[in-house]
Order: sequence, then structure tokens, then C-alpha cells
Amino acid sequence: MTVHPSLQNYADAATHAIEAIAELVAPLAESEWNRRTPCPGWSVRDIVSHVIGMECEMLGDPRPIHTLPRDLYHVQSDFARYMEMQVDVRRHHTAPEMTSELEYVLIRRARQLRNESRTPETMVRAPLGAEQTLEVALHMRAFDVWVHEQDLRTTLGQPGNLDSPGALIARDTLLLGLPKVVAKNAGAPANSAVVFDVHGPVEFLRTVRVDAEGRGSIDGAPSLGPAATLSLDWETYVRLACGRVRPAAVADRIKIEGDQELAAAILDNFAVTP
Repeated sequence: MTVHPSLQNYADAATHAIEAIAELVAPLAESEWNRRTPCPGWSVRDIVSHVIGMECEMLGDPRPIHTLPRDLYHVQSDFARYMEMQVDVRRHHTAPEMTSELEYVLIRRARQLRNESRTPETMVRAPLGAEQTLEVALHMRAFDVWVHEQDLRTTLGQPGNLDSPGALIARDTLLLGLPKVVAKNAGAPANSAVVFDVHGPVEFLRTVRVDAEGRGSIDGAPSLGPAATLSLDWETYVRLACGRVRPAAVADRIKIEGDQELAAAILDNFAVTP
């Protein structure tokens, strides 16, 4: 138990997802580590490398000194380059090397979290030399590792944990991006509302309202006359919001009522993760 209970939920969710990842990859043959995942540009090995690398950074380990190849098509920003470093440095590691390093970092992180005495407001290292609070860091780790657990489950054909602690954190994290998607990116008209009805292991109904100035807000109250209503299952919502699939590929899993053009614009701009 951490000293600050506000951190416990994030720590538990992250640990749950990483342990699930370790269990998923433990029995894999060497060739399976090279399988492509829904995460653009990354294989199974790359995702596990990313998880290991980010956990090492949370532990305070120095970043590897490594030069990235110039032909990585999916690396298009400074943020992506930062993330790719921990991945590319492990691209030639064998399956036993990967599983043993993951197991070791899990042990070290469990010990760190067990003895955590810092306050949620403590500033810690963030990507690109920035800083963030410990609470934000743990929140983002819980979200990140759960999404990558789902990437691996999709690739390996082993669905599960769609209603785990990490899933609930992912729901709240992804919903934060909806007002911008609807109001700014999709250009929903002023004084309109769009309803999202999500079913499955995680269920929720949310309304994004656009005010007279074009600003978006979100709440749980239904709208009597929405411009559009989008109904879809939780797994499809996650895959769209995390940029893992294009709307056309899952069109049969989405029901649209109302303004079809506005709904299409929303779906085209649905991805909210970098």
C-alpha cells in the first residue's frame, strides 16, 4: 500500500496490466515476437520493449545511448523518437532476454511501488526532458500499459481484461479528448449535441455539447435532440480512440443516427492518443 491512497488505483491498474502482458508473452515462440500489432510500426517485441523501457525510466534508470535508424516510417515526431529509443535498442533481443528483463523490471517496480512515500504532487521525469507530477505519471502508465495489453491480445487472439482496472482508467482518459474531437476537429455546429452510447464490458452514455462559441463540454445526461448519436461497443471505441483501426474497417460495429456527415467527421478524427 502506498502512503497516498490517491496513487494506489493507478499503481494497481498498471501492475495488473503489466503482469497480464508478462503472462501473454511468456509462452511465445521466437518467431511470434516479430508479429505485427495494431500499434503502428510495432511488433510484439517492440511493445514489450516499450513497456520495459518506460518502467525503467519510472525507476530512474539512465536512458540508453543509441542512434535510431533513419528509415523508421512510423517515427514522425520528437515524441515518437523519444519513445522509439527504448524500443529500437532491444530489437535484436531474443525471447528469453525479453521475458527475463520484463520479469526483472516487474520485481523492481513492485518493490518501488510498495515503498513509495512521495506525494502525488512530487515532480518526476517525463518524456523529452520535461517534468510531470507522480500522479500524472502513474495515471499515464496505467493507461499506456492497458492499451498495449489490448494490442497484444488482439495480435495473439486472446481477448480479455476489457473490464479490468486499467480499462476504467482508459475510459476516463479517452473521454477527456471527446469534446475537442467533436467541437474542434469535426467542426460540430454551435449549440448542438452529440451522444455516444457505448456497450459491452464497459458501458457508458456521454453527451458532448457545443456551446454558442463552439466550445465543447461533456456530461452524462442524455440530450433530447442530438445532432447525431453514435452507438458502438467498448472494444471498438478503444481501437478507434487509440488510432488502432480506421472507421471504415469497423463500420459494421457502429450504429449512427442523425447527421451522417457530422458522424463521419467525428469518426475520422476520433483518435486522441499521440
